[in-house]
Amino acid sequence: MTTATVERRGRRGVELSLLVCAVLICVSGYVTVGLARNHQVPPDVAGYGAGLGVLALLAHLAVRLRARWADPLLLPIAVLLNGLGLVLIYRLDLSTPGERAAPAQLVWSTLGVTLFIVVVVLLRDHRVLQRYAYLSVAAALALLTVPIFFPAVNGAKIWIRIGGLSFQPGEFAKILLAVFFAAYLAANRQALAYAGRRIWRLQLPAGRVLGPLVAIWLLSVGVLILERDLGTSLLFFGVFVIMLYVATGRTGWVAAGLLLAGAGAFAVGTLEPHVHNRVQDWLDPFASIAAGRGPGQLAQSLFSFAAGGVLGTGLGLGHSTLIGFAAKSDFILATAGEELGFTGLTAIFLLYALMTARGYGAGLALRDPFGRLLAVGCSSILALQVFVIAGGVMGLIPLTGMAMPFLAQGGSSVVTNWIIVALLIRVSDSARAPDPEAAETGEDLTVSALPTAVEESR
Repeated sequence: MTTATVERRGRRGVELSLLVCAVLICVSGYVTVGLARNHQVPPDVAGYGAGLGVLALLAHLAVRLRARWADPLLLPIAVLLNGLGLVLIYRLDLSTPGERAAPAQLVWSTLGVTLFIVVVVLLRDHRVLQRYAYLSVAAALALLTVPIFFPAVNGAKIWIRIGGLSFQPGEFAKILLAVFFAAYLAANRQALAYAGRRIWRLQLPAGRVLGPLVAIWLLSVGVLILERDLGTSLLFFGVFVIMLYVATGRTGWVAAGLLLAGAGAFAVGTLEPHVHNRVQDWLDPFASIAAGRGPGQLAQSLFSFAAGGVLGTGLGLGHSTLIGFAAKSDFILATAGEELGFTGLTAIFLLYALMTARGYGAGLALRDPFGRLLAVGCSSILALQVFVIAGGVMGLIPLTGMAMPFLAQGGSSVVTNWIIVALLIRVSDSARAPDPEAAETGEDLTVSALPTAVEESR
């Protein structure tokens, strides 16, 4: 491989082309909604397109200047999902004139892209975060604890409301906990894999190694149970088990994690009234119809998916607003399913899958264990959120009340997801950057490092 070939692997031109396509798709969706609902092009379509385009261009310039070897697909996928989310929220705004959420979501998206740029520009090496592992976990536990002292919203104490401003601290805590888990597991992965006693087929590590990790995880999950936010509890537990498996290579941890998750879900679903009601709705979503009270949110969501069919009713032509107050947040996927159909829903899921796969791929190509685990943790956060939310609104699992990454209304969610993408950009830049010796000898160390990374992960 020549030096010129190595230089071309930055692929920033590909990224820019994909960003242009992403913005055009979102603007087309915005125009389609206006034509379907009002029979005219929205008067602010130019401002929407220019705003989204400027945000995408600024993010691209930050990546081009500070992370030129980063994966060229991550940023366009994030822009496309965020833009589609704005289109869907705008479409629902037209059916609920007194509850406009799209302008606020655009502001939060701007803040998210700004923080994305800050992370990409200022965080030159992801390994710097390893030094702040215990500071990260302390901040995460503090963020998880604060909402306990605020009133519950829709049955869960996960919000902080000050005046007209509200946000979810737990959204930021998930990134901080991922940093801590990655740092701690990277430093103790050998001890976690080979030390301690064996119980049946599961070899436990020494208590002094596993104890602090489990204690912090139990504390964070305990706080979330007090807040009655079992969706985030499930998310943290899943990320913890996945990262533990990647660090040790022991499949027994996956089995133990599934057993513990099942036991915990059964106990909380039986004893906690808020969660118990959601389990009952999941077991019989049409019970309220039989009782003469009309369809509930889950039943309306299932009706929306059924109405969409294969190709959908068309943007702006559905009736998902019948779901009620959570149509723009928890149930926004039902709008996508009804108006874009099974085909559009599959495309959205493929975008999430592609982003997750590229994150895992970047982690696998890294030599340092911390970066590998950080990439796995961030990618798993996105993947588990999609699974938990999609499963809930489709009736596959009980509802959890989380926000679909980038699509759903929610400032805290969209901001933290942009930070996650920034971390994946930084990790992928390190994974794909050619070694200085490779440019001289013609050897592609970004590929030759892959067997080493796989070998170390076992």
